Amino acid sequence: MKTNHILFISSALCAVMLLSAPASSQGFFDRGKDFLKSLGGDSGGATVKALTSGEIASGLREALKVGAERVVGTLGKADGFNKASDVHIPLPSSLKTVQSMLGKFGMSSLVDDLELKLNRAAEAAVPKASKLFGHAISQMSIDDAKKILDGPKDSATQYFRGKMSAPLARDMKPIVDGQLAQVGAIAAYDKMIGQYKSIPFVPDAKANLTQHVLDKAISGVFLYLGREEAAIRENPAKRTTELLKKVFAK
Repeated sequence: MKTNHILFISSALCAVMLLSAPASSQGFFDRGKDFLKSLGGDSGGATVKALTSGEIASGLREALKVGAERVVGTLGKADGFNKASDVHIPLPSSLKTVQSMLGKFGMSSLVDDLELKLNRAAEAAVPKASKLFGHAISQMSIDDAKKILDGPKDSATQYFRGKMSAPLARDMKPIVDGQLAQVGAIAAYDKMIGQYKSIPFVPDAKANLTQHVLDKAISGVFLYLGREEAAIRENPAKRTTELLKKVFAK
């Protein structure tokens, strides 16, 4: 078996490790370790030879699709952030004084409206993350695979965080900018600050809404990825597809 085929199979294995799991009773990460150990011997040969490169490629793409849809489907929809207590985006801390002061004057609705729109902007931006998983997975080496399989329960998440944080920030920033305007967050912010400044003797207050939403949205993505990884390590019976069962059957 050529080295590039082995590396490709290892990459596919790691993709499914994070994004899906087989239906067998043996833990998926244990099976992954066994697979890596068998790469140099005869035990893995029959399985590798029984598969075509097309099936392996399709398995990788399918695994990526399953994982991306799982995260995006949870966060990238109405109230994905807004009604989830663990990832709900509050106002920036620099606006806490504004929030408190407006509340005293019966104008809390201005604050609530802005906060809702910040969450809406994040929900619209998260789907941009989907295509970036493929690039990160394609760069995964056999050494990366070994470290992930033998590492702590968030090893894969940390790998993806290292590979994807910068591209996510770059690609999502213009979307967040656009969505903040489209959902009315900028107008809501200006209205809120205008009302705040009409109150005598209040201190100045301002916030970078784009950076705040971007940071919170990316943190939410990796929080949910970490939970997926932990669940896969603890529960190998997560839902999968027939193709993945075939490609990664022992």
